[in-house]
Amino acid sequence: GMTLTNEPMINPGGLDYEIWDDDWTVQTSDRQWTAQFEHTLVVTEEGYEVLTLPSED
Repeated sequence: GMTLTNEPMINPGGLDYEIWDDDWTVQTSDRQWTAQFEHTLVVTEEGYEVLTLPSED
């Protein structure tokens, strides 16, 4: 199988971005606020499972 993340970002500005010298931090070029969220998924031959969904307990 494979484990991966889906990490969409939503911001009101443009698509251009800059990566900081730490090679990790990303900032929009127009410095607009950005909301980011993610889900972790595991995919196998039998299907997939979203590991980060809230528990139904």
